[in-house]
Amino acid sequence: MASASAPEVVVVFDFDRTIIDWDSDDWVITKLGAADAFQRLRPTMRWNPLMDRMMAELHARGKTPEDIRDCLRSAPLDTHVVSAVKTAAALGCDLKVVSDANTFFIETVLAHHGVLGCFSEIVTNPASVDADGRLRISPFHDPASAPARLQPLP
Repeated sequence: MASASAPEVVVVFDFDRTIIDWDSDDWVITKLGAADAFQRLRPTMRWNPLMDRMMAELHARGKTPEDIRDCLRSAPLDTHVVSAVKTAAALGCDLKVVSDANTFFIETVLAHHGVLGCFSEIVTNPASVDADGRLRISPFHDPASAPARLQPLP
């Protein structure tokens, strides 16, 4: 039986092509002019190292984290999605994001549309700005480590 203070409904969202109707990685790479480098590197790299490399490419082209934020803020978000998120949060649902995007992209978009505070947790690839002002994207887990073993349900 659930405790009186715990939410009874947990709603888990993906980000790309769910909360947003587009792919955030593709949006940034295309809008900021690095699609050529992406197409050249895509066959040779795993996704997270590729996205980190693409952020290095954008940095080398003079794009700042603020340019990336501006690009993300320019992308459309369906008003029905914003309304649904706000309504679910107001009803006491526990909202979470589980995504293969990254914290920088997700938090930028959700904050811009006034719904970041509606989510109790975002589980995704970490991102940060390094000392050189370059956005860095890391994998959620170390690809060299063994995968976690699922425990059987009781």
